[in-house]
Amino acid sequence: MTVVTPASEAQREAWRSGGFPEVERVRPGLWSIPVPLPAIPLRYVLVYALELPDGVAIVDAGWNTDEAYGALAAGLGTAGYEMTDVKAVLVTHIHPDHYGLAGRIREVSGAWIGLHPADSRLLHDRYDDDAVDDLVAQERALLVRSGVPRATLDELAGASMMIRHYVTMAKPDRLIEDGDRLGLPGWDLQAIWTPGHSPGHLCFVERERRLLFSGDHVLAKITPIVAVHPQSAPNPLADYLDALAAVRKFDVDEVLPAHEYRFLELAERVDHVMAHHEERLAEIEAAVAAAGGITCWDTATALTWSRPWETIPSFMRRAANNETLAHLVWLEARDRLRRVPGEPDLWYPA
Repeated sequence: MTVVTPASEAQREAWRSGGFPEVERVRPGLWSIPVPLPAIPLRYVLVYALELPDGVAIVDAGWNTDEAYGALAAGLGTAGYEMTDVKAVLVTHIHPDHYGLAGRIREVSGAWIGLHPADSRLLHDRYDDDAVDDLVAQERALLVRSGVPRATLDELAGASMMIRHYVTMAKPDRLIEDGDRLGLPGWDLQAIWTPGHSPGHLCFVERERRLLFSGDHVLAKITPIVAVHPQSAPNPLADYLDALAAVRKFDVDEVLPAHEYRFLELAERVDHVMAHHEERLAEIEAAVAAAGGITCWDTATALTWSRPWETIPSFMRRAANNETLAHLVWLEARDRLRRVPGEPDLWYPA
């Protein structure tokens, strides 16, 4: 495994020990504020506060819980600001731990919310009560075609519904396109569209300060979930690998991710993540070759995971299935595998 150099040893130790990092002044005018996440292994999201002449802009926001709101408010207080001083919320993507608090912050401060159009288009189906049943039905149909056992279909199809409660539905005030400069006084922040983990994921590069705010696109140790699901692009892994190549070219001194800890070596970490996916693709191709006519679900159960399959919670098994499907689709697009459609689909060597 490629070991990256932490930009903050204290922050890395908090991650390794299962603790909670401190609010940190990363450099003049820039703060890292950990915001707690309820009952998931990631434990916290790192919100970055960028000082402006008349307040602060923040990158990501956290889940919409009172605990998270209080932690963000306290972190801003450490930096010398209040929630009412927030002028902009730059959302890397619409998952609840990044987007959930944005609407509540806007209600208090009047801040504008920025989001990529590809993620903005997903908000209604994902978070509005009148649309969510259809999204669950689409997920269930995908799981049927994946070969998920009938006894667990309904549980897996609705596995993410609980996290909708951690979001205040808020349409963005500003759609941020690839290459847009954000116009924040004192900062030359440019948006980089990095789809894969979500269709509209954004990173933000600050060339003069040599910083990359990487969201979930590039993390210090783990790799983000890149999965086929009802709201994904047709071939999200292809999008993700292309987007990794796009950020690798940036000459930065420090990467500021949304989880784990800040680190230094962007190119080396990107190379490691790309190599990880190449290994995974080879493992999946071998599993299909050995079985000949195998479902996505059975392929997923045959793979090497960070823990035994039987100990993986149901909602994470769905993610594992859908991530396996993303790799199968990538191989299919390159004529290395073929799919025979059905209920379930069966996968064969090309």
